[in-house]
Amino acid sequence: MSSPPPQVESPSAPRPPPQREERRREREQAPWVPKTRLGELVATGKITSLEEIFESGQRVKEAEIVKKLLPDIKSNVVSVGIVQKQTDAGEITKFAAVVAVGNEGGWFGVGRGKAVQMRSAIDKATTDAYLNIIPVKLGCGSWECRDGRPHSVPFRITGKGGSVRVEIIPAPRGLGLVAGETVRNLLGLAGVKDAWTRTYGSTNTMSSIANAVYDALKKIHGISVVK
Repeated sequence: MSSPPPQVESPSAPRPPPQREERRREREQAPWVPKTRLGELVATGKITSLEEIFESGQRVKEAEIVKKLLPDIKSNVVSVGIVQKQTDAGEITKFAAVVAVGNEGGWFGVGRGKAVQMRSAIDKATTDAYLNIIPVKLGCGSWECRDGRPHSVPFRITGKGGSVRVEIIPAPRGLGLVAGETVRNLLGLAGVKDAWTRTYGSTNTMSSIANAVYDALKKIHGISVVK
């Protein structure tokens, strides 16, 4: 009786993760070792809130600071695209990602990242969003409401990102977010529960929409974030 032919692994069979992915997981699991004076103050418990950092005018340079002070922070991948660059050695292809972060209670950030691998691009964008996080001043600016609770924006604001302009208008409590899906998700991350919105320009460019919303929320109290 002849023996069965040897089994050949299917090309579609899952392959083990590359070494770069393993190193990334090791970094995520490793304990945080602060690299800045501000990081040391947060790690030792001498600073217990992001409000203290922003009131003192200090700049966040470590994403772990935000993770520790806002353990309930969430992230949302706004867009992932492919960018190509022509060099003497040939064409280089990378992924470009835009990620928004927020705790749905007054903190919001948007970041960008590029890498050869999609996962690495998203990780870079998430880290950049942590470093760009800002406090969002919530309020009740609608003349139809005036209940004083921080459920909307305090007044009409407009932000610009690329060719996109986003206008956020205070709305009465219980109305919800009258906006497209992307703008609605971004405002939800920031903690805005009720608002009317208007968008102008190339609204199919997700990265520009995210930057426009970030610019609008930053203008509420005039915070200037230096890259």
